[in-house]
Amino acid sequence: MTETILKVDDLKVWFDVKKPGAMPWTRPRKLKAVDGVSFELNAGETLGIVGESGCGKSTLARAVMQMVPIEAGSVVWLGDDLTGLDTRRMRPHRKEMQMIFQDPLASLNPRMTIGQIVAEPLKTHFPGLSAAKVKARVQDVLDTVGILPNLVNRYPHEFSGGQCQRIGIARALIVDPQLIICDEPVSALDVSIQAQVINLLMDLQKETGVALIFIAHDLSVVKHISDRVMVLYLGNVMEIAPAAELYDRPLHPYTEALISAVPIPDPVLERQKQVMLLDLDLPSPLDPPSGCVFRTRCPIAEPGCAQVKPVLADKGREHLVACHLR
Repeated sequence: MTETILKVDDLKVWFDVKKPGAMPWTRPRKLKAVDGVSFELNAGETLGIVGESGCGKSTLARAVMQMVPIEAGSVVWLGDDLTGLDTRRMRPHRKEMQMIFQDPLASLNPRMTIGQIVAEPLKTHFPGLSAAKVKARVQDVLDTVGILPNLVNRYPHEFSGGQCQRIGIARALIVDPQLIICDEPVSALDVSIQAQVINLLMDLQKETGVALIFIAHDLSVVKHISDRVMVLYLGNVMEIAPAAELYDRPLHPYTEALISAVPIPDPVLERQKQVMLLDLDLPSPLDPPSGCVFRTRCPIAEPGCAQVKPVLADKGREHLVACHLR
């Protein structure tokens, strides 16, 4: 039986936002960036998370890592509840959970060589390691990600975007984590470099058994790398299912719209496909619609959708959908 290493239950991340120019005593409004998200992740599994910009993907990732305050809910990692842990008590778990960020160059300290950057987590979590062992480990992990070890004394600005992302992956891998959260790791890269980074992550997962949470806008990339896919909209889970099942049988109208926008490499099929266009812009998370948050853009919405918020319902084959009409 596959071990569940991460369990997120009814997670909520709300931020206080004051209107510009408001008086100091004015009560701030609540921005519900993540509003009741639940999911589980198994060892060695890849969970893809997709959705429009502003739907809460990155905030969810940071909440799992305890990098932002949590309003309610829980994050259980390997049986330990991480919710509300301070920096000191969270530190032992940091080496088990690592993160790769969107901008490969901005995530690396420009004043440090790549050897120092990659070695830093080792020195933080394993201070007793000798300099020789740290150096050997750095060279080994750089070689694993395709960076020549003789480049350890160069600085980030001397590398391309794809190479910087490989360095970021090396930094995450060096402490042998059980989970790596990839926050849009290829969105700033050229298409050919994207493929190299994705294939590298998949190869590393096969070798090490590390679990991945992969956040992206590109649904074709998410389909390629993910075992399961979760669709977010305004901080809410619309649908979650195995990748093949979700793409072959999308049930939520929002998922259908996202998948219909994925380009097809066959020009004939691309011209024949029907793209589902959504009306209006994404509503503000400061003032989300009542009931189903997607109803203002949903092509099949009915009056009752404004009354009750839908819950995730099991449609078989591990396919969960939050929709009153599907």
